[in-house]
Amino acid sequence: MALAIVDAGPLYAVVDNDDRAHDRSTAVLRRRDLQLVIPTLVVAEVSYMVGLRLGPRAESQFLRGLADLDTEAPIAADWLRIADLVEQYADFPLGGADASVVALAERLRSDVVLTLDRRHFAAIRPRHCAAFQILPD
Repeated sequence: MALAIVDAGPLYAVVDNDDRAHDRSTAVLRRRDLQLVIPTLVVAEVSYMVGLRLGPRAESQFLRGLADLDTEAPIAADWLRIADLVEQYADFPLGGADASVVALAERLRSDVVLTLDRRHFAAIRPRHCAAFQILPD
């Protein structure tokens, strides 16, 4: 089973049935060959977007759905790496939530990232592997 770090895009798309990536995001998040880990900064980002765009009921349902998933908060060293990544990729720009995906992937030594942001994550050079395997296709 491959360890996969989950970015905000697929999580939001699953909640929003009208999102153009809803079906492919749902399919990848349901794969049994992937062990999903969601950075807590990503949870905060998605919670905000869901609440803003879809309302408090949808936000509540999203948060309840996290009870059965693995979430991971940054450790002290992650904050330094997140800051370095935000600075290194400032011209993207790469924000803190996306940088937390990279930092967590590096710490857990995962080369699989679930994201809809191929442009950014394909350009990032993680410390632990040559490049990320990006899903969904």
